[in-house]
Amino acid sequence: MGTSVNSPSIAGSAIGIPASCRTNHPVKRTLDVTGAVLGILFLSPLLLVVAALVKLTDGGSIFYGHKRVGRYGREFRCWKFRTMVQNGDEVLERHLAENPEARQEWLATRKLQNDPRVTRVGAVLRKLSLDELPQLLNIVTGEMSIVGPRPVVADELRYYGSHAHCYLRARPGLTGLWQVSGRNDVSYDARVAFDRHYVENWTFVSDLSIIARTIPAVCLSRGSY
Repeated sequence: MGTSVNSPSIAGSAIGIPASCRTNHPVKRTLDVTGAVLGILFLSPLLLVVAALVKLTDGGSIFYGHKRVGRYGREFRCWKFRTMVQNGDEVLERHLAENPEARQEWLATRKLQNDPRVTRVGAVLRKLSLDELPQLLNIVTGEMSIVGPRPVVADELRYYGSHAHCYLRARPGLTGLWQVSGRNDVSYDARVAFDRHYVENWTFVSDLSIIARTIPAVCLSRGSY
């Protein structure tokens, strides 16, 4: 299980987070475990094919575990199929130093539409959201949920401002209201608003609705890059 985040920006936001929250309902956890286990079993042939493609790309690691902030400010490794070159941090730093417009895009959204770190296979996996399937393991272990706020790194919580407590009260999700509402095509402020609305108004039916809306969103690759 992850450890508590010690960053002042997160620790300060985490103080006073109530243990009770709509999204902590046992029915939601039952849906998570059942759905994740069935997903792993049903998608196992696809998972093996994707793993082989990633390995054949450059011989590097198949998975990438990036530290994200979870419920109550606990850090955990969010697993994905690796979609970037192995020296991704160096490539990003150099790219942002040489391209002011890309730096502004990164500072505003923490995303790059034309990311030099992404491999050819990785670009396809991202387009189809297949890179995120290993997060089914995060769901089984209780670090994530099928539906919830998009998992963020510690520095991103500052974008949530006074609404950070909404994010920290829920398990981050494999999919969520932001992902089915335009994803990268909407602003970060809108993303925060979606997360706040989801956490404060959660129902079992809303989770089922978001899951159903995820299928066409993935097939049409809405806002994915």
